[in-house]
Amino acid sequence: MQRGQPQTFPGRDVTGLLRAWGRGDHAALDELWPLVQGELRRRAAAYLRRERPDHTLEPTALVHEAYLRLVGQERVACHDRTHFFALAAQMMRRILVDHARGQRRKKRAGGVRVALDEAVAHVGPPDCDLLLLDQALCELGAFAGRHAQIVELRYFGGLSEDEVAGVLGVSRTTVTREWQTARAWLYRRMTAGRRGDAP
Repeated sequence: MQRGQPQTFPGRDVTGLLRAWGRGDHAALDELWPLVQGELRRRAAAYLRRERPDHTLEPTALVHEAYLRLVGQERVACHDRTHFFALAAQMMRRILVDHARGQRRKKRAGGVRVALDEAVAHVGPPDCDLLLLDQALCELGAFAGRHAQIVELRYFGGLSEDEVAGVLGVSRTTVTREWQTARAWLYRRMTAGRRGDAP
């Protein structure tokens, strides 16, 4: 399956299960989980491959933790497969940031470093601190919420630009433009943060 193409699950109404879960039917999530955990694990593994080699969180553990947090949601606005993976991206970002904070408390130095991939052409992809990235994303979200959402969906969730456009209800051209703008802003903010300069 090529990236960005919808995954199909023959004989099962995945959209129906997602909508039932969105109405509060947790049994629907239990039925849905075996159908999507493989794809979630693939996305988690792709993300974790960008992290430092000594990262202690495994893809399976990340996916299971995401599942536990999803189960704990009372009401979920989840209309289709793409919205589901968008929600999973939010969960995985929180888990990874919580994990990075825990590791920092243990080590008291260094942080958990990840590669901010697909950087703007004129700058190299920095090796960046996950906690610094999360902080910068929160700052970006304060004045450009959709830009921050696009980064979260692309970077943490592995969604294609077409999938992000579907989740946010905008054109792919808008996603491409704002993804580039957001990455450039994050690069400037994070490199300024390392130097202690103002963004």
